[in-house]
Amino acid sequence: ITVKDWGLCLLAGGFLAFHFILWFESLNYTSVASSTVLVTLQPLFAFLGAYLFFGEKLTGKSVISAILAVSGSIVISWGDFKVSGTALWGDLLALVACALVTGYLLFGQTIRKRLSLMTYTYIVYAMSAAVLFVYSLIKGESFYPYAGEEWLYFLLLAIIPTLLGHSLFNWSLKWLSTSTISMAILFEPVGAAILAYWLLSEKILLTQVIGAGIILLGVTIFLLEERKLKKALKELRKVEESSGVPL
Repeated sequence: ITVKDWGLCLLAGGFLAFHFILWFESLNYTSVASSTVLVTLQPLFAFLGAYLFFGEKLTGKSVISAILAVSGSIVISWGDFKVSGTALWGDLLALVACALVTGYLLFGQTIRKRLSLMTYTYIVYAMSAAVLFVYSLIKGESFYPYAGEEWLYFLLLAIIPTLLGHSLFNWSLKWLSTSTISMAILFEPVGAAILAYWLLSEKILLTQVIGAGIILLGVTIFLLEERKLKKALKELRKVEESSGVPL
């Protein structure tokens, strides 16, 4: 592992840690719905970052599909959305958290071309855990005692959203761009609504069904456009190789 890769891995871990810190802190000031919607604005940050750092080109259709999918996320949580009073501070924290997690994925897009998934995630998660540990000490948070049920939830959070969730994102980064993965993350509000219905007996509202449909439409359009662009790029490279002239 080069010194540069060590530095990028540690930065990615720091970004991930502060993403968690600011996102969870935002819940002290704003609603879960507002915080989740703002964090799922990732595609907009991802498009900008991918363009600036990787020179990725986007068609008008790709941008429209992203805006459409984000709109679906807003529709799902519209009834609980807050944009006034102390909620504004919480919304700002959630927005910064969104930018940080996008930065974390952009670092991963760079490093995963060279490092294995196990090596990359081991360093990144260790750095994130170290930063969160120090933050908890500074805040005077207690690491114990907790009830057995809460330890079970901690374990499930470590296994499902972290080892399976984030690790799958990081695995995908070797082949997919941050923009594509950020679009897939927009299914989070849909999954949250289904889990709330199943685990918490919450009702699924008409707005949630409509919002889920809009997200599905937006993501589908985006993926079809990405596939079209990749096919065109592949054909262009074939022409370049056969002619020997860069196009």
